[in-house]
Amino acid sequence: MATPVSATPGSSAATSSIPAAAKDDGNMSVAAKAKAQLNVSIVQASLTVSLNSSNEPLSVLLKTALTGINEALKDDFGDNAIQNAVSQDNTPEGTASRIVSLSTAFYDAFKQQHPGEDGDAVLNKFMETLQKGVDQGFKEARGVLDGLKVLNGDVASNIDKTYELVQKGYADFAAAHKAPPATAETKGAA
Repeated sequence: MATPVSATPGSSAATSSIPAAAKDDGNMSVAAKAKAQLNVSIVQASLTVSLNSSNEPLSVLLKTALTGINEALKDDFGDNAIQNAVSQDNTPEGTASRIVSLSTAFYDAFKQQHPGEDGDAVLNKFMETLQKGVDQGFKEARGVLDGLKVLNGDVASNIDKTYELVQKGYADFAAAHKAPPATAETKGAA
């Protein structure tokens, strides 16, 4: 079993893979600086994880997926719409369940932000927002894990399985919240 790798912030181990642009942030926009700081914190947190464990990289996936969702929901709900729970079940099922449940919990508030709009249109907009955030988060997680040279074997397949479970969870949520189709009886009553 591999010994956990750890590094202190600012040490060469923690900063050796950080792009020069992130180290010299004098010419970076505020958004780029924030993104670079997020990436540094993810890498630093990841360095304390045993790279031999097959489930720990999914905690990085959870963090980056939720960060992407937080960014997508920021305009409607402000910063940190979803808090990352670090010490939870990091299996594909547990990770997907938290991503789906934490992100879809904002649906009622999202509907309130769009009064007077068609229910299915609001649901579609909400699901598109979540999908954008989750896609961004999974892409970033893959990038981080690839950079750490742990995106292979069980880690890669667990990420794929987690993504599939999130997609299924989102499809189930959308199906449960769609307006029922109008029947001849409801059309005649209108």
